[in-house]
Amino acid sequence: MDSTLTAIIFLVALALFFDFLNGFHDAANSIATIVATRVLSPKYAVIWAAFFNFIAFAFFGLHVAGTIGKGIVDIAQVDSYIIFGALMGACSWNLITWYFGIPSSSSHALVGGLIGAALVKAGTDALVMKGIIKTVAFIVISPVVGMLLGLTLGIIVYNIFARSTPAKVDHLFRKGQLLSAAAYSLGHGGNDAQKTMGIIAGLLFSAGYLGTEFHVPLWIVLSCHATIALGTMSGGWRIVKTMGNKLSKLRPVDGFCAEFGASLVLFGASALGVPISTTHTITGAIVGIGSVRNVRAVKWGIAGRIVWAWIITIPAAALISGVCYKLAVLMFR
Repeated sequence: MDSTLTAIIFLVALALFFDFLNGFHDAANSIATIVATRVLSPKYAVIWAAFFNFIAFAFFGLHVAGTIGKGIVDIAQVDSYIIFGALMGACSWNLITWYFGIPSSSSHALVGGLIGAALVKAGTDALVMKGIIKTVAFIVISPVVGMLLGLTLGIIVYNIFARSTPAKVDHLFRKGQLLSAAAYSLGHGGNDAQKTMGIIAGLLFSAGYLGTEFHVPLWIVLSCHATIALGTMSGGWRIVKTMGNKLSKLRPVDGFCAEFGASLVLFGASALGVPISTTHTITGAIVGIGSVRNVRAVKWGIAGRIVWAWIITIPAAALISGVCYKLAVLMFR
């Protein structure tokens, strides 16, 4: 087998491994609230989330895949070494943060990985600053909007059901949370699976396998959705504990508001082609709904540590990626 083709097959497999880790790492985002409120057991919660992760391909366009594939790094600069460095940086950071139970962003780890390898190869000329600025801006925008939506939905729902008994509200929103968790998982699959699609399509395009026009073949779409769904089914239980219990104690009505608010952010971002962090979004929504009950209900010290993880994700992944890119070039070129 041709050595170039062997390298491409290896990198596609590595990209799918990242996709699996993305689902594994971000399973907490999809199921933390529904598990914390005991609406579903962890076993059934991951199956529920994984199903909607997979079918998301039928609901969303491929705008995010296009951003990742050609909107972060100049597609003319992309080669197998950049893809290798980017994936190694993202996978390594995902595993580090999973081990320590830190809900960081798989999306921004991948963006950081692309940036780090491209900088080592060609300097700042290789970067598409418009796409990078848009992505970095949403590090702030997505959790803030998630928080505001969680807060707003909480106020509306609390006022509507102010005269209802706690038992009635609990019963109603235990069912409602099935819908909100499904919507969130749909948004998660629709945004996050596309990031791996963009990486694989960018690799194949740079190698000349996609013709003269960048596009994402159906087999890439289906394989990425299937892989992220398998990752979600495998779960990331260390992070579930942080997201579901440590940030704020949740009831079914709180979980419904947080998930529904976060899903609206994800739907909007996917339509705009912005690769946002599902972690940032659901964290903001949980903080928002927790603040409705009582600002002191949110454990701000833990929230602060999570924010620090967000800040260092892109540079940390970029550093690992740059080192891996340089080593790969020295060893195999």
